[in-house]
Amino acid sequence: MQSFIKDVVKEVLNTEQRIQEIIFVLPSKRAGVFLKRELSKNINQTVLAPEIYSIEDFIAHISGLVTANATTQLFELYKAYLQVGEYEKESFDSFLKWGQILLQDFNEIDRYLVNAKTLYQNVAAIQEVNHWSLNADKSEMIENYLHFWRHLEDIYQHFNKNLIQQGLGHQGLIYKTSVEKLPQYLENNTKKHVFLGFNALNKAESLLIQSILQQTNASAYWDIDTYFLKDPIHDAGYFIRTYQNTWPVLKNKDLQGVSNNYLSQKNIEIIGVPKNISQVNYVGHLLKSIKTKNPEQLKNAAIVLGNEELLNPLLHFIPKEITATNITMGQKLELTTLASFFLHVIEFHEQRTEKGWFYKHLLNLLTHSYTVTLLNAENISAQELITKIKTNNWSYITMAQIASLIGQHNTIDLLFKDVQNDPKILIDHFLSLVQALRAIDSLSNDVLILEQLYKFYTLFNQLKDLCNTFTYINSLKSLKQLFRQLLSTETLDFQGNPTEGIQIMGMLESRLLDFETVILTSVNEGILPSGKSNNSFIPFDLKTKNDLPTYKEKDAVYTYHFYRLLQRAKNVYILYNTEPDALKGGEKSRLITQLLTDEQRTGITEYIATPQIQSYPNTKETIPKTESLLTLIHSKAAKGFSPSSLSNYIRNPIDFYKQNLLNINDVLEVEETLAPNTFGTIVHDSLEALYTPLINTNLTKEGLTAIKKDIHKTVLFNFKKTFKEGNIESGKNYITFHVILKYIQTFIDVEIDQLAHHTIKIIGLEQDLQVPLHIDGLDFPIILKGKLDRIDEFDGVTRIIDYKTGRVDRRNVELMDWDVLTQDYQYSKAFQLLCYGLMYFKTNPTPNLAVQAGIISLKNFTDGTLLFAQKESARGAKNHIITNDVISDFEQILGQLITEICNPEIPFTEKEV
Repeated sequence: MQSFIKDVVKEVLNTEQRIQEIIFVLPSKRAGVFLKRELSKNINQTVLAPEIYSIEDFIAHISGLVTANATTQLFELYKAYLQVGEYEKESFDSFLKWGQILLQDFNEIDRYLVNAKTLYQNVAAIQEVNHWSLNADKSEMIENYLHFWRHLEDIYQHFNKNLIQQGLGHQGLIYKTSVEKLPQYLENNTKKHVFLGFNALNKAESLLIQSILQQTNASAYWDIDTYFLKDPIHDAGYFIRTYQNTWPVLKNKDLQGVSNNYLSQKNIEIIGVPKNISQVNYVGHLLKSIKTKNPEQLKNAAIVLGNEELLNPLLHFIPKEITATNITMGQKLELTTLASFFLHVIEFHEQRTEKGWFYKHLLNLLTHSYTVTLLNAENISAQELITKIKTNNWSYITMAQIASLIGQHNTIDLLFKDVQNDPKILIDHFLSLVQALRAIDSLSNDVLILEQLYKFYTLFNQLKDLCNTFTYINSLKSLKQLFRQLLSTETLDFQGNPTEGIQIMGMLESRLLDFETVILTSVNEGILPSGKSNNSFIPFDLKTKNDLPTYKEKDAVYTYHFYRLLQRAKNVYILYNTEPDALKGGEKSRLITQLLTDEQRTGITEYIATPQIQSYPNTKETIPKTESLLTLIHSKAAKGFSPSSLSNYIRNPIDFYKQNLLNINDVLEVEETLAPNTFGTIVHDSLEALYTPLINTNLTKEGLTAIKKDIHKTVLFNFKKTFKEGNIESGKNYITFHVILKYIQTFIDVEIDQLAHHTIKIIGLEQDLQVPLHIDGLDFPIILKGKLDRIDEFDGVTRIIDYKTGRVDRRNVELMDWDVLTQDYQYSKAFQLLCYGLMYFKTNPTPNLAVQAGIISLKNFTDGTLLFAQKESARGAKNHIITNDVISDFEQILGQLITEICNPEIPFTEKEV
């Protein structure tokens, strides 16, 4: 393949005898590596290398200024903002939200050599018209708002002046200065300039290149295909056609470097893939397929990422068959795991309150991979700490509690010790944390992590110097805002050999480079091209009037890069996301549509990549009863089945298997708000404590009135006992505490009202019972166990009472057909009552024993005690008495249920719940 750079090198060497007398200027530094390689291939003697510059370095060389880094620019801009005008200024952390936009505007104004004074007078006038107040007398807030717009030009002047005094400049200022110093540069330079592969030039670049072409023996080579250049409306040739028509030095002349490769035979595949991760997965599949079928295609290949955030997942999907790859793009620091770690630490300290740290903030930090690594280095288990916090139910954690869990460790102090909202202290901690991480064996051998640690170390040192120079970062909030900004702009640059292996790059890194095989991802609207974003303080109309670029010019830039990649390539794979996402790209890009509608461009195939998905029938989960499982069942049976566990089996045998046999329960969590089971435990324990002094006595109004005085104290005690150290002083827990108080007060008041017409005697409370069952066919012990909440005598009739804090309806405890007990979970409450009745009868063997069993639902007191009943028909009479005959019938049904559980031939089969 004859690349653009090869063509230019051959032509230059054919016309120039002294290559060392040439200055090459290219769009990027990376292209310079390829240019040097081509020069070395074509020069057969030892010569001095020519000067090779990227356009930015070339302009900086002319200007004599050094580019200030992004952080310094932000601080200097805020300094200029404070120096100008006598109106109320925003804090530094508020400024950071819009300071970057202002920096971009200043950059653009200077790069396009716009008269800042006139422009910002117009901006201020527009804001004067547009402000929302209709009153003639403006409020202080509106005056401050308008002052800002009136002083933008002064801020601009002070900002540039402050930078120049230090020999620094932002990109736009450097460009503007280079135009002013160009005559001086040309006087002192006699070498020939060769410009390669430029497309979209700002006004400063345009003037520089035009002046050098006009005033010296310079050349410009344009990387454009005739097809796009001659099409008057094709965006790929928009800029170069404009230069050809408007630059005096190019008018009526043929452009150098123009080629005719676009319409040559190519294999172009347009592939729709659902979702972003699937795209990079498909890239891996594609590489493997090409490597197997035609490995020659990969000798000069590139993967161009439209969405650069896909770099990390892409690296995981590169197949092992690909032995050489080279990343020629930077990785954003915000996408690294270290970035999230340091942000977690900042937020952890920022969110501290007088109570301490909210448990979620601490758990977020403790579960981070780098925290786990640091703790492990100190022989501390992060999981054990998390378990202790959850077990103690700490909603808020103090430094003393952390110390009690962890002890004294220097490294751990760097994470948890109070920094008193002082950014300088936290930055010092960060520098020490980087050193601590670097010393850990598992990290010290990972080259990528060491590069990341070094980058963060330099970043924190830079922040430390700025904090010592400026007083703007005075809180953790402002530090976090600044840190986030830096993460979004700073990149981790990879070093490798850009001339070997498959090149992985972003769209801008592909400038001037040609590949035989190109795989281009994320070709969606909003990504390629990037869409109509207008992140600027300058209105669209003013931009147009002052020849500043808008989204229209940006679209043309993307179009040029897209088609330039296709010009000389032989195999092109264009991937797009078939699932539109409003935040990460919309529908298929217009560039694909334009390509498909081009009648002269043949060799295009389009398809959707769909995985072969095997359909599986919706089968219910089945667990066969192996020897080990039967042994477990026998063991559980000997320890005792509870009525609730047997009800769980009726509901779904798989739940019984997991929860009651394997003891797989819900994950241990800190209860921010009281869980239903905790709520029930507190109510049960409180009623037991209040009624225990009244056991074996007839209840009296005076006795019940007396225990009402202890309700608050008793509930509070049980709240603390069960809810551990959970917070009950505010929020939902405070409300729940008073709901429990109300429930118990209402319960006692109802009993007092009943005493006017009935006698009630408490026989027992919270009695633990265990009774053996003799079931035909089973030769191992079976125990039925349970806790009877309350046993009393109501007008001489013994009652077994079960408290429920949830709602229970009367239909749940009334039966017509015994078979439904073990088939329909709706009757689980009746089943449990009969289990309690069976246990009571077994422990109180009396020939003519007759009892009642019922539920008191604290959620629907008005229904009274919901007694178990047998009915002959839907509207027939109800029999609430449980006798030995009833228990005998139930025992047979219960025996059948337990026999089924223990039967090795009947697997546990899932039920639809």
